[in-house]
Amino acid sequence: MTRYLSIKLARALLTMLLVVSFAFVVLRLAGDPVRTMMPEDVSPKVIEHYRQLWGLDRPLWEQYLRYIGSALRGDFGVSFQDNRGVVSLIAERLPATLRLGIPAYLLAVVFGTTMGIVAALRRNSATDRGMMTIAVFGYAMPNFFLGIVLILIFSVWLRILPSSGDTRSSSIILPMITLATAHAAAIARFARSAMLEILNEPYMRTARAKGLSAMVRNLRHALPNALVPIVTIMGLKFGHLVAGAIVIETVFAWPGVGRLLIQSVDTRDLAVVQALVLMVAASMITANFLVDVFYGLIDPRVRTQK
Repeated sequence: MTRYLSIKLARALLTMLLVVSFAFVVLRLAGDPVRTMMPEDVSPKVIEHYRQLWGLDRPLWEQYLRYIGSALRGDFGVSFQDNRGVVSLIAERLPATLRLGIPAYLLAVVFGTTMGIVAALRRNSATDRGMMTIAVFGYAMPNFFLGIVLILIFSVWLRILPSSGDTRSSSIILPMITLATAHAAAIARFARSAMLEILNEPYMRTARAKGLSAMVRNLRHALPNALVPIVTIMGLKFGHLVAGAIVIETVFAWPGVGRLLIQSVDTRDLAVVQALVLMVAASMITANFLVDVFYGLIDPRVRTQK
């Protein structure tokens, strides 16, 4: 188990390094952020002053090494726009994203798993077709469009829910439903496929031949084995808590890190963009690593694989 975890951890750290390096190079090749932020008639001396202040006058390789060294110490630089530490800026916005993302994730897991399992147990019935139609519709519809539709219905026409911001307790309802819909749809489709595969296994037919009731067969034999592949999609969706909220926070003007990322990209605030890209990548990589750990614990065969 130790060797298995060491390999997975090394791969996770290597992936993180590649993401940081790629983001660092691409953001700097996209143009000079100082010229983007300054008025067109600003003097070259002012531009050069800020380039030196933010270390952008140094060779690219030196900027990279300095950034990696600072990041390892937990220092991700200073925002070009607010002149504040990036860590404190993100920490200020992160609670709002988690307050939106975690309930949306739990909602997606509960509804998605339930829909998928019920659809599998009632295969080819009206219930199965109806649930999968809803799942396909929810998965195919762009979340920003769904958000606009919900705002139009519940905020503009019915006037029962706020359309933006985080000023009331009910403000979270529309963005939470919008964010959870696509995740629930994906989980439902995956859960149905996983459950159907288990129900067709020979040992399920054996359990039925022994006279076990449908409830016992499904709860004790089918569901535990079906949860193994379902955990994969759940883990990946958990990693999307931050990445998936970027568009939703923009549509609903939710004051989280997703909206901060859009604003920082628009203003070319390199330090903030780099840190947020790293955070999104870290959430995805951590989720994948935890899924691998879970696999290793419940299935010894996985631990023998490289």
